[in-house]
Amino acid sequence: MPDVNSRAFLPDGIRFAFGTLTVLPVTVTRWDRDAARTGMLCAPLAGLVVGLCAAALGGALTLLGAGPLLAAVASVAVPAALTRGLHLDGLADVADGLGSGKPAEDALRIMKQSDIGPFGVVTLVLALFAQVAVLAQLYDESWARGAIAAAVAAVTARLALTLASRAGVPPARPEGLGAAVAGTVGPRAALVAGLVVVGVTAGVSLPGAAAVVLGCGAAELLLRRCVRRFGGVTGDVFGALAEVAATAALIALAL
Repeated sequence: MPDVNSRAFLPDGIRFAFGTLTVLPVTVTRWDRDAARTGMLCAPLAGLVVGLCAAALGGALTLLGAGPLLAAVASVAVPAALTRGLHLDGLADVADGLGSGKPAEDALRIMKQSDIGPFGVVTLVLALFAQVAVLAQLYDESWARGAIAAAVAAVTARLALTLASRAGVPPARPEGLGAAVAGTVGPRAALVAGLVVVGVTAGVSLPGAAAVVLGCGAAELLLRRCVRRFGGVTGDVFGALAEVAATAALIALAL
């Protein structure tokens, strides 16, 4: 059933961002390039909501006496639950596609298959272990550091999607989420979005701002590799970019 409140009060772009990047009850009523452009510019806002939910659960568990490992697992589980695991699935699929050594068309076919191959399994396990390890370290230092890191990681993940939607990055397929959002964001708008996120994060945590930059840098390297390998971006590529950005940002905070 359509969400009447979201129809009445939320602009189309914000509905697009939350409706496509989270499982929150927001109905996407427009699926055109204008809505996609605004939606991808609002992606970090969706990330902030996801990150605050992750931070709230992890921080609450810590304050209630839970150990840092449990708090870290909870903070990693929340983004997975709020995206139905689609970003993690994308990471595994892209790892299988890149690791297959097949031509672009065959690699894209492998990525569309419902099963996960050995490259995907190993990449998924290592990424999740890295995220949990870093958050456990930071929660062990203080609940606030762990909570801030969880929020920074989620925002960085969605900012990477904004930057990957910029003009000049083509879709690898003519259909799907990748085709819907690829090239919708102007380079200048993407840059402004990045500067805003970094600036706001710096007001909370200077290491967090540096982590945002490094996380997006890691995602950019993967993006360029995927464009060369697959000919463009897909929904799976966007999911992989989000997970790589989040993981890289957390590692930066640990160091």
